[in-house]
This record gives sequence, C-alpha cells and structure tokens, in this order.
Amino acid sequence: MGTEHEERRAARGVRGPGRTARGGAAARRGRTAVLLSCAGVLLAGCASMPDSGDVTAVDQPPRSDGDSQVRVYGVPPQDGAQPTNIVRSFLDATTSDEADFRTARMYLAKSAKQTWRPFLVTNVLQERPKSEPEAHPSREDANGYTVTLSGSQVATVDANHAYTPEEQPYRATIHLIKEGDQWRIDRLPDGLVLGQSDFQRIYRSVNKYYFASYKSESDDPKAGKNVLVADPVYLRQRIKPITSSVEALLTGPTDWLNRVTSSAFPPGTRLAAHDLALDDSNALQVKLSKQAVNTDTDQCKRMAAQLFFTVQDMTRASKISEVELQDPKGNSLCTLTQDQADRDFSAPGRTGHSGREYFIDAENRVVAMSDSASRPAPVRGPFGTGKTPLRSVAISHGETAAAGVSADGKYLYVAGLEDGAERGGPLLTSAGAAKNADEGLTAPSWDGLGDLWIADRDAHRSRLLRMREGKGDPEEVSVPGLGDRRIKAIKVAADGVRIAVLVEDKGRTTLQLGRVERDGTSVHPVLSVQELRPIAPQLEDVVAASWAGGSRLVVVGREAGGVQQMQFMETDGSASDAQTLPGVNGVKAVAASEDETRPLIADATEGIVRLPPDANWKTVAKDGTAPVYPG
Repeated sequence: MGTEHEERRAARGVRGPGRTARGGAAARRGRTAVLLSCAGVLLAGCASMPDSGDVTAVDQPPRSDGDSQVRVYGVPPQDGAQPTNIVRSFLDATTSDEADFRTARMYLAKSAKQTWRPFLVTNVLQERPKSEPEAHPSREDANGYTVTLSGSQVATVDANHAYTPEEQPYRATIHLIKEGDQWRIDRLPDGLVLGQSDFQRIYRSVNKYYFASYKSESDDPKAGKNVLVADPVYLRQRIKPITSSVEALLTGPTDWLNRVTSSAFPPGTRLAAHDLALDDSNALQVKLSKQAVNTDTDQCKRMAAQLFFTVQDMTRASKISEVELQDPKGNSLCTLTQDQADRDFSAPGRTGHSGREYFIDAENRVVAMSDSASRPAPVRGPFGTGKTPLRSVAISHGETAAAGVSADGKYLYVAGLEDGAERGGPLLTSAGAAKNADEGLTAPSWDGLGDLWIADRDAHRSRLLRMREGKGDPEEVSVPGLGDRRIKAIKVAADGVRIAVLVEDKGRTTLQLGRVERDGTSVHPVLSVQELRPIAPQLEDVVAASWAGGSRLVVVGREAGGVQQMQFMETDGSASDAQTLPGVNGVKAVAASEDETRPLIADATEGIVRLPPDANWKTVAKDGTAPVYPG
C-alpha cells in the first residue's frame, strides 16, 4: 500500500458503492475518483490523499453500522476535453464529498461560477442522467455547444432539505462556450441532478424536532408545551453531519409542518462556532449567536431538547450524554442531560407505560400480551369478557381505556380497562348500514392528548370525527383535500398533529399523511386535516399502516402488478433506511409501537404473528384479529 502506482490508480477512478463501471475510456474523461481510507489504524500504509485544498476541522461523523469510510473526490477537467465529456465529468464531480463543490466549479465558465446555486434543489432520478448533444444545433450559436440531460425523476429535495416524491420525466439543457481554448459550462440549471444510488450514498434522512403547536387548544392541560414532533429532512451525511443537522434545525420547520409546530430558538439564532463534534464522553457543546443569550432557563432547556434529539438522530449509534448551550464567548446558558431529555421531552405515548400488545382473540375477548409473556391474557373490564363482539379495538396511550367497534361496524363503544368498569351505550352510531368489512366505522385511534379519532365510511360520504377524551360528543373534522375520495382507515400520531389516512379512489387505496390544524377558539375549536400528501406513492393498493417511530410508518401494500410487501416508509414519502422486513403471508392488519425497539405484530394467514428485533415472524395465536399497540 502507499505506492506511487496505487496513488495514480486511485486518481484514475476506483469505484465506490453505487457506482456504475464505464471502463477505461470513462476514467480518461475525468471520472470521479474515490479514495479509500485505511481499513485499520494499526495496519501499515494508507490510501492516496488530495494534494491541494485547505485544512479544515473534521466533524465527528455518525458512527453507524455499515459506514464504509469511502470518500469521493472530483477530478479536475482535462485539457482539450470535448463538451459532452466536460458535462459528464462535471456531473461526476457533483457527486463528490466536497463541501463547496470546488472541483465541480472548475468546469464552469467565469460567469457561471458566480451564479450557479447547487443547494437550491436536488433532482433525484431513477438513474444517472443521460447526456446527449443537441440534435439540431442553432446556427446563431456557432461558437457554443448545448448538451441535453434527460431521465426519469422520482423526487426533489428543496433548499430547506425537504424531500418530495415527484415522478415525472426530467429534461434540462447545459450550454458550453470556449474560454481560451477550453470548453466550459456557462449556462446550467441551478441545483443538482443525481441518480438514486448516488443520492442514497451522499444523503441521509435525519429528523429535526420542533414543538407541537395546538393553537386554539393550547390552553388545554392535556396539550403540553413540550411535545416534540419529528420533521424529516435529507442532509449530506459526510459533510460535517452534526454541524449541518444543527444548522438545519435552526432554519425552522419545513413548510409542511410549519403551521402546526414551533421552535424554542429565538428568530435569527445561528451557530457561533461551526465545527461541532461530540467529546470523549459523548457530550456536545454548542455556541449560539447573541439572539439566544437572553432566554430563561425553561426556554433554554426546550432549545437544548430540540438540539439533543436532532443530533441524536444524526448520530444514531452514539448515545449523547448531554448537550450544553453556550453564548458566543463560551459561557454556559444551560445543560440538558440524557435522563432529563428522556424524562421531560419524550414523545407522548412513550413515557412511563409498558405499551403492551393487544388483539381480539377467537372468543371475542380483547387480550393483552407483553414481550416476555408466553400467552395473552384477557384485559380487565367489559372488553375482556367476550360479551361484546368487536371488529376492531384501540387502546389509549395510558392503557386506561379501550375503544371498540362492534362486529357489524355500526357502533363505537368506550370502556375502562379496570375491574368493575361498565361498557355503556354506543358513543357513536354509523350513518349507514355496514354490508361488509370495508363499510361502517373504521378502527378507532387515540392520540397522546387522550382524544379519540374515527371515520364513518358511509357509502355516500365518509366523515372524520374526534371525541375529546374519548367521551365527548363527536366533532366532525373537515378534510378539504379529500374531495370525492373515501376514507378507508386512519391512524393518528401520538403528537396529535399528524394523521395517516388510507384513501380509496376508484378501486385504488393509497396512504396519505395529513396535518391536523386547530383553529377557532378555545371554546369552539375548528379542526381540519390539511395538505394530504402521499407516503408510499409506489404502492397502489395499501392494506394497512401503523406509526413505527417519530417520522416512520410500517406499510403493507402492493405495487402495480406486484405481490404484497411490508416496508418502512418515512412521512415525507421516501423509503426508510430501516432494516428490510422478512415476508409474511396474507397480512390484513399490522401494528407497530412508536418506540422503535418494540416488535411488530400482524394479522396474517398464520394467525397473530410477532416480529421481534433481529428475528423472524413467530405465531402468537392461531386465531385472532385486529392487533394493536396503544394509540
């Protein structure tokens, strides 16, 4: 290792993960070089290094399984390179691990170097864009050259790092002129255009955290001011990952969540030091600009909580011990320890309760089961007796109450989970007759504020309803983006500001995410679900979905012409980087805990099955339906 021959070989373009071999000719055109770092510190030798550039502090990267330690660097343009090769090599250079795209800018004419904005948008294509000369060059541009880029776009990432699925043809042009005797790019679209493999290597989904804003209901004692909501974004995972995640947090929520969340950081707050890293004890010190100096202890702790969970998400394999916020001079503003963060700022539904698994057994009883139990046991209260046949059930986050829909789908009952509790009459009656399992009332769902949500799937008009504390009069929640489509199932997040909705339209069932807005007054709140957006756009027949983390759902469905599959999806519509799930036959329902360490449970061909972490599906009961976790 370390020989001159190997250094030249690295400079010619050793390929990293996700790269497509194009042969020696492509390497001669200036193919991006990949420099492999030493596999072990104690082994002699090292890989080739760049021979120019500034010395900068290196942010401690997230330590995660599978970190390949591969770094990609751009190759400068070669003398006499032709326009098409210049464009291809420029595109290669934009996939590098350079913070400022220094090498990519070498391919630009002087005018374009000043105007190109690479971070304005990232266009994600199925594969790397194809570059072809313009079919009919313009006579008026005898001294220029135009290259067309084309491909199939699958998504975009905007300037605020928000991911949006967007399937459509991609087409753009790049124009070149000669500067001196070398071809250079003088006109090009802002942003980047990447194939999926490059995008997945360069970027990583990270949750920023903001506080839920309940507006008209913010004075309700149940609507605590410390409820954190995950806001997923995509950041470059090898360019100062901790620093970039904090900088993204300080810019505020993405547009979709902005109306229902808020930040504890005063407007204009920025980093006063831009090279953040965990110390040897996994503590993090963050210097903030003067805007954050005059906050009280309560606000400072809330700022620290947002920062703690955001950085913890970026450094998933490294458990943060504490976060200290400092003024620009390094004086301490406040400190938040791991224990304090978990105790005071955990998401509702994940504090102080076991979160057992529940389902309806063959004797019409609602039964509960812990991870360590060998068999389920009937719950206390009327739903554990089997005297009320149920189609579906939901357990409150505190595990003190249950809501059940009758076997015919017509009635909603609520009862306590304690000895001596009585069922009482129906809290809600469906407006229409339920002729099959897809009609009548949907399965109910509790939010972390203690409110109960359900939809009535009337054949002529589906309605979304909420009952305060699971006992108030049903309040209709408008869904402006629903149109003529029908709600088939719902699952509200513990934070109460996001709701997953299965929507049926002309025989196709899709999974949509809606934002719960609370307008009106505290006496007369007006609730609505705004801006429905697809979560699993590639699936045209979604059977079931359940929240499986702060910004993650587990989804069961089929692609067009495909077989049933179960996968994790992020709330922005991107595929989760969580582990691939083993197959299981004939899934009708699935349940997950927002505590990501808990097993999945499903109603499948084999009965009620459970998937413990790092294991395979195991049958819990041969007969049973409607598996759920609290929520």
